[in-house]
Amino acid sequence: MRKEGLGSIYWERFRQNPLSLAGAIVVGGMLIMALLAPWISPYPPDKINLKEILQPPSKKHLLGTDELGRDLLSRIIWGSRVSLSVGFVAVGISCTIGLLLGLISGYFGGKVDNLIMRIVDIMLCFPTFFLILAIIAFTKPSITNIMVIIGLTSWMGVARLVRAEVLSVKERDFVLAALSIGCSTPRILFRHILPNVLSPVWVAATLGVAGAILVESSLSFLGLGVQPPTPSWGAIITAGKDNLEIAWWLTLFPGLAILITVLGYNLLGEGLRDALDPRLILERRR
Repeated sequence: MRKEGLGSIYWERFRQNPLSLAGAIVVGGMLIMALLAPWISPYPPDKINLKEILQPPSKKHLLGTDELGRDLLSRIIWGSRVSLSVGFVAVGISCTIGLLLGLISGYFGGKVDNLIMRIVDIMLCFPTFFLILAIIAFTKPSITNIMVIIGLTSWMGVARLVRAEVLSVKERDFVLAALSIGCSTPRILFRHILPNVLSPVWVAATLGVAGAILVESSLSFLGLGVQPPTPSWGAIITAGKDNLEIAWWLTLFPGLAILITVLGYNLLGEGLRDALDPRLILERRR
């Protein structure tokens, strides 16, 4: 009887969880919305119409308008581009740093391991959000700076996760065989060890996107993130806060966009974690 491939097992385990599938659908929908924003947005996101200030949801403006008469639905659609861009770039930076330091720390051990882990411990002593606020205080708020700062302050968890995986993988027979035939250290790290530690990194990256979106929205809400007139979900909520009693839609709809997006990524991450769990896969293949 032919054994199932790992890809088939991963997919079967993933699709058995309806919440994971729901998360994947939400994530896919948000990606499509961000990519197609110029074509599906009913109005330009920065188009000001002083005759339609704070209009409630209607056929003309499905989600209403803001304090400058701009269409809220259009701004939410374009804001998805900002949030997802920050999430992907920030997580890309943090995962790259964490992956490299985790590989080096776990493989070489000794003083190198102690040095990297002490740096990780020091970084973890600082509350991440307040550390980001402190850094932004000395830099100009912009989408590029937000991406870089979030990425540079959120790599520690990935580094510790990869280090733990490397400590286990480097003792396996295929790594010892590569050492015995004289393979170089870079080849062993990137050809033999790296592919075997990526599964938990994918899970961490998925959950990290949700965290980065929350941080960006919080910074924009405080006026320290993406600057106007660029649409951002957090900035839209700030405007809505000032008009909460007469324009509830300015707070409700962008808040729902953040909630649904973050929940989608968390559900997707949980599903990937269950699907990629090697212990469950071994049980299935027995």
